[in-house]
Amino acid sequence: MAAALEQFSPRESIRLAALAEQHGFSGQMAADHFQPWVPQQGEASFVWSVLASLAENTTGDLGPGVTCPSFRLHPSMVAQAAATLEATYPGRTWLGIGSGEALNEHIIGGYWPEAPERVRRMFEALEVIRKLFTGKDVKHSGEFFKLHTTRLWTLPDEPPPIYIASAGPYTSRKTGELADGLITPGASIEKLAGILDNFGTGARKAGKDPDSMPKLLQVHLSWAEDDETAWANALDQWPNGGMKFPKADIRSPFDFAQMAKLVRREDFEGRMVVSSDPDVHRAALQKYVDAGFNRIYIHNVGRNQDEFIETFGRDVLPKLTA
Repeated sequence: MAAALEQFSPRESIRLAALAEQHGFSGQMAADHFQPWVPQQGEASFVWSVLASLAENTTGDLGPGVTCPSFRLHPSMVAQAAATLEATYPGRTWLGIGSGEALNEHIIGGYWPEAPERVRRMFEALEVIRKLFTGKDVKHSGEFFKLHTTRLWTLPDEPPPIYIASAGPYTSRKTGELADGLITPGASIEKLAGILDNFGTGARKAGKDPDSMPKLLQVHLSWAEDDETAWANALDQWPNGGMKFPKADIRSPFDFAQMAKLVRREDFEGRMVVSSDPDVHRAALQKYVDAGFNRIYIHNVGRNQDEFIETFGRDVLPKLTA
């Protein structure tokens, strides 16, 4: 399940994760946000603190989906956080990284670069993190980051796998080449097929088998006991799901709130399933499984989490076939 830390307090997120596991969900992808998308979501807790508590209260895999090792946090700090989490909960954690969004990263001030530079920063950060995961004394002097000779003193027996959030052709290809797995958000099957193809091309270039690599999908959906409530939840709690434009340069939840006034039901078409029928959601999720994703983290965008967990645990998860 996806722990929406933009929406729920840490204690509530932990309770919901434990409840979800009781109903057949396994694993947690926790959002790393300094601010919510829109003010009515109302939360933004520190992901690394919550991940430790999630691990204490569940038994499945878990990781940040995703953290940006480029602006708020130097890659050395991300490496230390990920290594500590894996040392505490061996074999259960993974590190998900991305190129960042202004909503969360601009808070430290300074120039906010365009997408190509953000991607270059992310891949250089990956290099720094990999160096530190060796446990050796390392240094780094690159285009964006410097690291004086140092090491990680607390290390797990094996470093956590690193997955990269990718949605474009270049990034998904480089992810296959350089990372241990892929993270991408739900989209049309046609777009996802292109991402998987590019990921596979990169993986094969590096001598890896893409079929055996983790391919994680984060799916936002809106389910409620009737269609009108499902739509009301989507429009109020997750209007960003209907915004058909890049969001990485928008800096404020209040700016998103103004844009949300323009979002209509039809804007969610092909981007997010909104329905009271569990079988409609099951069919959509099955298409993602059939497309080749081997881990799907589901986020119901409404506040009706207990009912969602019980309903999907009973009527959706058991009917999905790998």
